[in-house]
Amino acid sequence: MLQFQSKVAQSKDLIRKLCKLIRHKLYCDNETAKISHKITENILNSEIFKNSKNIMLFYPLKEEINLLALLENKDKNFYFPKCDGENLLVCPNCDKFEQNKYKIFEPVSKPVDDPSILDIIFVPALCADMSFYRLGYGCGYYDKFLSNPKIKAKKIIPIAKDLLCKDLPLDEFDIKCDYIVCETGFIN
Repeated sequence: MLQFQSKVAQSKDLIRKLCKLIRHKLYCDNETAKISHKITENILNSEIFKNSKNIMLFYPLKEEINLLALLENKDKNFYFPKCDGENLLVCPNCDKFEQNKYKIFEPVSKPVDDPSILDIIFVPALCADMSFYRLGYGCGYYDKFLSNPKIKAKKIIPIAKDLLCKDLPLDEFDIKCDYIVCETGFIN
């Protein structure tokens, strides 16, 4: 079993490298902003978004899908993750963000006590498969966070269609999401 986990980890590392190259090309070709805009439109037009009140976004890295335009929707409450040791905390959106050790911007607001208030959690990914699993950066923050039984929110992976695949190698800690949204629409 440990040998299998080692092979999975090695395969995931190779997939991460490939996905970063694809994502970098999309960014250099000025496609990331266009794709982010289309994904944001698809989200705004979805019943899932329209029927939700408390939404957790992520602050995008330079080449990631950017959903920050959703913040213009003033009838929603937005939250962002904050790393605390090996855990993710849920913090209300605020006017001030600081970079953490991974160079990710996090809100300086005080975390909420109960993450079960969330209706939607947008989950960043380097790649996603058609079974609604994602490949993250390898630290396990989101998988650990999403495994909390209190969390009943819809888990949505926003990603460029060029970063979708049929199957990803999985391990016991990977958490299945509920939806994928790409520039062509929702997949469920």
